[in-house]
Amino acid sequence: MTGCTLGKIFQITVAGGSYQEGLATHIQGVPSGIHIDEEKIYFDLLQRKPGQGELSSPRREPDIPVVYSGVNSADTMTGFNNEGYTNGTPLVILIPNLDRHFEHIEQYRVTNRTPRPGHASYASYQKYGQWDDSIGAGIFSGRYTSTIVAAGAIAKKILSDHGISIFSYVKEAAGISMPEMDPAEIAARVKMFKEFRRDNDPVHTLVYKEKRIKPGMRFLEKMSVLAGIEKMVPDIKRNPLTEKEMKSLEEKGLHPVLNCPHLESARAMYDKIIAIRDAGDSSGGVVEVVARGVPAGIGEPVFSKLDGELGRLMSIGTVKSVEIGAGLKVKDMTGSECNDQMYMKNNKVAFTGNNSGGITGGLTTGQDIVVRLAIKPTPTIAKPQKTIDKVSMTDAELAAVTRRDPTIVSRVWPVAEAMTAVILLDQFIINLAYQGMREVYS
Repeated sequence: MTGCTLGKIFQITVAGGSYQEGLATHIQGVPSGIHIDEEKIYFDLLQRKPGQGELSSPRREPDIPVVYSGVNSADTMTGFNNEGYTNGTPLVILIPNLDRHFEHIEQYRVTNRTPRPGHASYASYQKYGQWDDSIGAGIFSGRYTSTIVAAGAIAKKILSDHGISIFSYVKEAAGISMPEMDPAEIAARVKMFKEFRRDNDPVHTLVYKEKRIKPGMRFLEKMSVLAGIEKMVPDIKRNPLTEKEMKSLEEKGLHPVLNCPHLESARAMYDKIIAIRDAGDSSGGVVEVVARGVPAGIGEPVFSKLDGELGRLMSIGTVKSVEIGAGLKVKDMTGSECNDQMYMKNNKVAFTGNNSGGITGGLTTGQDIVVRLAIKPTPTIAKPQKTIDKVSMTDAELAAVTRRDPTIVSRVWPVAEAMTAVILLDQFIINLAYQGMREVYS
């Protein structure tokens, strides 16, 4: 398998599968001198993980990250304070699987001969034959996206140090779209939603607030803690929100399980998703990612233009199209309507609009970068579907019995945010190198 690496300088390679021992992300190009905090990596991972309500699979993976290499294990000299800081070597983050019980494996075994329509299970069997990792769909499962989120947490930290912020949210779900809102207001509500999830996450309390895992612990000590948590997983549950907590959320314009910053739309989306689920089906939607503070001129023509690199977001499972700026709407515009005209405002370049999504000629303009992802419905549904027996090559019928998400849109936004950060940071570092060389000859 040669397609598990992304990036040129800030480069990530991912590995693992849904029911293997776990997953890993191997990151090269991380500058030295950055403090790595596993709790902050977990802050991003908990936004994506399953088992957080009716809109996600009931699988309760804690998704607790373990930094395995790339940071100093102790202060390297007397008087130095560099324990826990990156040292310039590859950073490896492990994410052990802790909720993979035999009865669930057996459910996959009895249905693996009949591939799920819309899923990779038929094509992957054609590629790998009997050695295909079809328990939980292996690397074709949404589980692998945890590796992207872990890498994205590192990328976002570095970008933030350079004044660049990224946020993502659900813009449309089950055919219901939210109205346009001020990006600053959206960013504020997304931040509050993330913090709400952290504050109400029992694993965060169990692992970090109660200090079962803390800085300075050795790898095997952490593994011992995780072995204990694995036994606790079936009993780890979120407490239902009180009436006071629900009211406080509503006053902030937040929905308890759906990261849509427009509360009225979020409620309508939720109700529609649940109605479709109860009918045995699934639904899709649209996720939007916005990057702010990105300087002009980032991107590498011809084949690494930034919009082309962002097209790699198609690599996220369930994503069927990627739009930049106005996207498909440009086909119905005239040039005068589509062009983002420029003018000077307070001695800075300003634009009349952002149909370009902050990118022209493959280079950033200094505007917000706006990317939208179309998310297809979850292939695994509770309705009978026509399929085949992929071993005997005969017709068959399939009704899903495995754990499933009624929609993926509510869990893709952290992945989209993370992968956008990885792509932007890689291009940002390349541009810094180019500008540094250019200064020598200026």
